[in-house]
Amino acid sequence: MPITLMHVDDEPDIREVAAMALELDPDISLTSMASGEAALEQLSAGARPDVILLDVMMPQLDGPGVLAALRRMEGLDATPVIFMTARAQSGEIDRFKALGAIGVITKPFDPMTLASQVRDLLAEARA
Repeated sequence: MPITLMHVDDEPDIREVAAMALELDPDISLTSMASGEAALEQLSAGARPDVILLDVMMPQLDGPGVLAALRRMEGLDATPVIFMTARAQSGEIDRFKALGAIGVITKPFDPMTLASQVRDLLAEARA
């Protein structure tokens, strides 16, 4: 099933590796953004991804801040969000899910399984 995915991360290297990994799946249409602000601009302008892969720690506007803004945007308040973070202790994961994320992918992530991890989390959220 085709998926439109927005990936938001301030690290160019991570965006590049994630893009290569996600584009291995021919049914994923990817948009990469370098900041939370840029993502919110795109979303305000009408972008409607099926899922947002969102870095937790970014300068200015972090992942939880982006998610909070997203939840206040008409038509985007139920968009599934998956956080990516190096800080993935169980307490942190519980906190991110309490904020409304459907899941957490730990950095460093496995490029060979990233697309299937996203698909699995999305399928669980829709079940």
